[in-house]
Amino acid sequence: MNFRNKKSKAPDISMTPMIDVVFLLLIFFMVTTTFSRETAIKVLLPEADGQQSEKQEQALTLTIDKSGQYFIDDKALSDSSLDTLARELTANKDNKNISLIISADANAPVQSAISVLDVASKIGFSSITFATQKRE
Repeated sequence: MNFRNKKSKAPDISMTPMIDVVFLLLIFFMVTTTFSRETAIKVLLPEADGQQSEKQEQALTLTIDKSGQYFIDDKALSDSSLDTLARELTANKDNKNISLIISADANAPVQSAISVLDVASKIGFSSITFATQKRE
């Protein structure tokens, strides 16, 4: 009889399949996650009792803070002149049917909002809406 101890190899554990599965899970969660639109600009929206409209697929967001500074898609304009505003709105208007959403602070000067409406209508925006929050 042969009673020798056989030296067995330690099992070889491959990490490749586990890394592949983790990578596929990462891709799955990145694709299926919905990102909420949170702005870095602090704006207190005015209150209104209107109905909520459907979200536009292509919309350009113009924000006016309480000091009257303009932001297009969360990017501050270099100055608050109407020429700069017109130039930036024209540059960002890719599509004829794109809508403009104005998010003006409740304490923003009314003249700033009127100026935006005037410039946007001259450029050719046909759909202009104001963002508000629901009254509590």
